Amino acid sequence: MERRRSSGDGSGDRRRSSGSVFEIPNKGATIDHLRRWRRMAIVLNASRRFRYTLDLKKEEHKEELRRKIRTNIHVVRAAFRFQEAGKRHVRPKSLPEGYGGENGFGIGEEQLTLMTREHNYSAVEEYGGIKGLESMLKTDIEKGISGDESDLSNRRTTFGSNTYPRKKGRSFLVFLWEACQDLTLVILMVAAVISLVLGIKTEGIKEGWYDGASIAFAVILVIVVTAISDYKQSLQFQNLNEEKQNIHLEVIRGGRRMTVSIYDLVVGDVVPLKIGDQVPADGVLISGHSLSIDESSMTGESKLVRKDQKSPFLMSGCKVADGYGTMLVTAVGVNTEWGLLMASISEDNGEETPLQVRLNGVATFIGAVGLSVAAAVLVVLIVRYFLGHTKNADGTIQYIKGQTSTKQAVNGVIKILTVAVTIVVVAVPEGLPLAVTLTLAYSMRKMMADKALVRRLSACETMGSATTICSDKTGTLTLNEMTVVETYVGGEKIDNSNKSNSISDPIVSLLIEGIAQNTSGSVFIPEDGKEIEVTGSPTEKSILTWGLQLGMKFNEARQKSSILHVFPFNSEKKRGGVAVHVEGSEVHLHWKGAAEIVLSCCTNWFDSGGSTKPMTPEKMEEFKKMIEEMAAASLRCVAFAYRPFELEKVPKEDQRSDWAIPENELVLLGIVGIKDPCRPGVRDAVQLCFRAGVKVRMVTGDNLKTAKAIALECGILTDPEATEPTIIEGRAFRTLSDAEREDVAEKISVMGRSSPNDKLLLVKALRSRGHVVAVTGDGTNDAPALHEADIGLSMGIQGTEVAKESSDIIILDDNFASVVKVVRWGRSVYANIQKFIQFQLTVNVAALVINVVAAVSTGNVPLNAVQLLWVNLIMDTLGALALATEPPTDSLMNRPPVGRREPLITNIMWRNLIVQALFQIAVLLTLNFRGRNLLGLDNDNAAHAEKVKNTFIFNTFVFCQVFNEFNSRKPEELNIFEGFLRNHLFLGIVGITVVLQIIIIEFLGKFTSTVRLSWKLWLVSLGIAFCSWPLAVCGKLVPVPKKSFGELLCSCFPKKKDDVEMENKESSNDAV
Repeated sequence: MERRRSSGDGSGDRRRSSGSVFEIPNKGATIDHLRRWRRMAIVLNASRRFRYTLDLKKEEHKEELRRKIRTNIHVVRAAFRFQEAGKRHVRPKSLPEGYGGENGFGIGEEQLTLMTREHNYSAVEEYGGIKGLESMLKTDIEKGISGDESDLSNRRTTFGSNTYPRKKGRSFLVFLWEACQDLTLVILMVAAVISLVLGIKTEGIKEGWYDGASIAFAVILVIVVTAISDYKQSLQFQNLNEEKQNIHLEVIRGGRRMTVSIYDLVVGDVVPLKIGDQVPADGVLISGHSLSIDESSMTGESKLVRKDQKSPFLMSGCKVADGYGTMLVTAVGVNTEWGLLMASISEDNGEETPLQVRLNGVATFIGAVGLSVAAAVLVVLIVRYFLGHTKNADGTIQYIKGQTSTKQAVNGVIKILTVAVTIVVVAVPEGLPLAVTLTLAYSMRKMMADKALVRRLSACETMGSATTICSDKTGTLTLNEMTVVETYVGGEKIDNSNKSNSISDPIVSLLIEGIAQNTSGSVFIPEDGKEIEVTGSPTEKSILTWGLQLGMKFNEARQKSSILHVFPFNSEKKRGGVAVHVEGSEVHLHWKGAAEIVLSCCTNWFDSGGSTKPMTPEKMEEFKKMIEEMAAASLRCVAFAYRPFELEKVPKEDQRSDWAIPENELVLLGIVGIKDPCRPGVRDAVQLCFRAGVKVRMVTGDNLKTAKAIALECGILTDPEATEPTIIEGRAFRTLSDAEREDVAEKISVMGRSSPNDKLLLVKALRSRGHVVAVTGDGTNDAPALHEADIGLSMGIQGTEVAKESSDIIILDDNFASVVKVVRWGRSVYANIQKFIQFQLTVNVAALVINVVAAVSTGNVPLNAVQLLWVNLIMDTLGALALATEPPTDSLMNRPPVGRREPLITNIMWRNLIVQALFQIAVLLTLNFRGRNLLGLDNDNAAHAEKVKNTFIFNTFVFCQVFNEFNSRKPEELNIFEGFLRNHLFLGIVGITVVLQIIIIEFLGKFTSTVRLSWKLWLVSLGIAFCSWPLAVCGKLVPVPKKSFGELLCSCFPKKKDDVEMENKESSNDAV
């Protein structure tokens, strides 16, 4: 699967990872692969660099804990089953004589927890079954608890709250300690201490402490600024994690359904469950129909467990796989196995993204070069020093054999060492991979405001590469505000203003019975005469509202008959059914679902007088035409049918769970057309996607004609005469061979009557054709497609917990426009990282070349350790904050998607980098060798002139970086100032950098080995730095080749014939 998955970028994951250790797939990287890139990375501070990657040791610990808890569950259950078998009629010894209730309850926390955790069915019987527990917990299995604040508080005090103790986040001191662990900073601190001691001994306390103290102060400043930045990121991730875990669910309180946070759940609550829900606490089943639970998260077994009155226990954290029901909450928080598990393991933010790992590769390469250069500089400087070729500012030789004291020699060597180590600090871009985390944290926070909750970090950046979005129709492209607007009953169109009087009583009676019993929604009628509340899915709500218009009294209608068996609505079959016992031996089978599917099961129909008529071919065509006309008007068509049945043919209760309710020989009751209008602005959002090179495809379970009408309205389709394969039915697509599916998938714009498996097949076909696929989904059965897609987008309002857990991003408002905003943010992440890389590499290259050339030629470097540390701070932490937090612009959506295999450093970046680096190197080296003459310092004291020259070089170099930060904002555009006033963080950082630079030059000369500059030299310094702006404009006019820099190098050095044959062989193996 992994190999096929990444064929979207032209090669399988296996081959890609073998080509580079620093390449990981978007999803499902192996632990071995993750270990490999960590071992290969050049890292100065492992605790900081790997903070936001997956903690492999913690993962192993988590798995070990899960195994122990699962083993415990199996052991307890096995022991209890053995006990049950041997003592079926004996009262369990574990039950106390008194039930130990407190605060007015008839049972205590310990007894409930023991009963639930051990799945002790005998205890349930001992307590009087569900009715007994209902009484003891002072609740009502129909209406739930009262829900007032005093009752809730009492229940939390007695039975605990549905929370678990969490390990506290790391304090600021921890981040400070981790920032101190940088190897180079440790070396610099040691050098600072030695320099301080020697300086005081040789020059006295008054003058001798400056060199050592200045290096120590610069190192401390770097540590503090780094720790503050990292701490703020950590707080952002903590807030996002809490948001991810805060599930909202329905409970019944005071007879009405309401939505509450999972943390507000209490013992005694009655919780409705449906397909896709997560069981929010431990409890027992009150009633259920075809209820199957996936307990794999707790037991590790993938087999679904059927729940009924004999096996009523439900475990927190498990998922509802099929059916629906209601549960009574009996244990919450740490009294549940799930709570114990969650309390035992800390929530981890660790998850490396492909871009983060690639940047570790870039950092490792640059670091290797930087280390080599620093080592060469160290050797050259030490050799020159001891050979007497290194001079002081006044022209005197620093080391004379036999005359220079040991202390002076050691001090000289330490100064050389600090310069070499500082070059390493500047050369190894530790902050480069962390800049990804910074921009992702910023983007995730901002995306929350845009109604998108990111569950997986890598989805942010992958979304920038999306080439196609497979979107649901209902609720995403439409408003999900459904209303029945057309009705056909008795073969005639019914006037909406007078529905009940237009339909004969027998048909109304059967329709009301079917609507009331064959539903997962509910109707609450307040006693104070307030507006009736209808709950359920939008489709269910619209049908129940229509039922109320027909005169339905929901509770009365449900009490007139009893449910025998339920076939829950199924997205594969597109219909749901119920068998109800009316009276005596009379049973009614009710079906509702996709109109043409239910219609095909009908052999009779009711006329307007309530008489049954046979379904002739002519009448069938007439009904089909009605459906087509409603579908063409963008209506969702739902049909209702029923069939009388004999009670004797219904299986006994213990055999009923596997009974398939007959769906043949049905009598058609009616067809309704439900209107769900398009969302405002969705057409513009779709057009924006097309302009950005992202194709939008509609994948819906609705009738093909309804889908086509909505697609035309949304702008997904432009041709009203479009035919297959542009618009296609799911069943037609699934019958194609793999190769045919791949060809057809490219052309599909609309897929109607699709099942979740059809969506999965479409995703696979598109990915194998090279697409980066984003998929929206809300149902449990969408989970495989959401998991298979490069980016799975679940719906926050209508989405099930299963769908949300399988997704990478949750769209909180279910709006397609929010999906488009996610694409913008994805592109912004990639663009911001590239801006930062361009800026940082320019500083790297310029600083390295200037110091190396100066060191080799003169034995001195123009930028000392303290100055380089300040440059590193500008480049690393402050530069990342300024450039990695640029908000997305509209221009991002006017370019094609970012290729997944596109090089991080593009030709445009190389061009900009080379232009700026060459400019800085040329200017600063000229100043280094000819500065005294050019700056008019020939008549000054030699030592002072040298200090002024070096101060001027340092000042010019810093301002070049400040001006180049503006250039880096817009690597491709001539206008670098567009929108910069809106980025307050960027302006603040640039302002702080300039102010601090002025303070350093004018007031901190003793610490930084600088002197004050005249206003003329300040102006010249600013003038030189300003030249980088017009130079950047001229550079952007230079065309760049389309081939990447790496491809150009490869073309200069052609591969051997054997290598080509080997690659072809690997490629064919991957294809297989």
